[in-house]
Amino acid sequence: MSRSDVNRSTEMEVFVRVVETGGLSAAARALKLTPSAVSKLVSRLEARLGARLLNRSTRRLQLTPEGEAFFARSVRVLADIEEAEREVLAGAAPRGRVRVNSVVDLGGQFVLPLVPAFLDQHPDVTLDIVLTDQVVDLLEERADVAIRMGPLRSSNLTARKLGQSRAVVVGSPEYLARRGVPTGLQDLARHHQLDFTFTRSVRNWPFVGPDGEVVYLPGSGGVQVGDGASLRRLALAGAGLARMSVFAAAEDIRAGRLVPVLEAFNPGDILEAHAVFVGQGGRLPARVRAFIDFLAANIRLPTLP
Repeated sequence: MSRSDVNRSTEMEVFVRVVETGGLSAAARALKLTPSAVSKLVSRLEARLGARLLNRSTRRLQLTPEGEAFFARSVRVLADIEEAEREVLAGAAPRGRVRVNSVVDLGGQFVLPLVPAFLDQHPDVTLDIVLTDQVVDLLEERADVAIRMGPLRSSNLTARKLGQSRAVVVGSPEYLARRGVPTGLQDLARHHQLDFTFTRSVRNWPFVGPDGEVVYLPGSGGVQVGDGASLRRLALAGAGLARMSVFAAAEDIRAGRLVPVLEAFNPGDILEAHAVFVGQGGRLPARVRAFIDFLAANIRLPTLP
């Protein structure tokens, strides 16, 4: 496709705006261009077509017969282009594949159970879901949506909040019976602390210190894993203490399988869950917007007192 082919719709739009506004300067203001740029685009269009479309004078512009015919056809073509884009972006019925990348715990506990209801509402949409706690590049992975927990890195992506949860330090009853229940920060030295292998914005665990300030204490051995689901399993197995989101531990805490510890020193920091995606609002494909809207309306992260 030649460059002139690519610019045809732009030339049409400029020409139509000149006719509708009644002048080059008015069209330039509406299009946020210079009058000379508008004049050049109209002249280039006339040269390409080999016909004069406008008779110019210092006071007014007048359409030639060829210009009247081209104006009428251009208005229809531009309307068709706008309608085609609107159908692609908005779509009366979302259809196609949505590629989703989600953190393991949040995806496994709260996204996957929503899939049947989403597909019932949108039978023409196919979901391709990958669960991983590694932060991926949406463009490289060709993902439409990433569901992430915690602080977001600065980027050109758009984020929509899905919920929030505070963090809690937990251990299994068997582990605490074996190693003792920590009652102060000094007790952490005799405990295994389970953690993640991947890099996070803050490596150490935050606690409220003696003077009321937040302090960050390093771990003291144990095991590192690459995802939240494995961290939870290790905590349940009695491998050590784990610091995880309440939403990931709430069911086990209520069932007595995990026990919160050091709550008096919990800083109450909030971890937010977001759907992260490329594009904004009306520029999203209908299939992607439908999935994000469904998540935002239906995800309910549990809390603890």
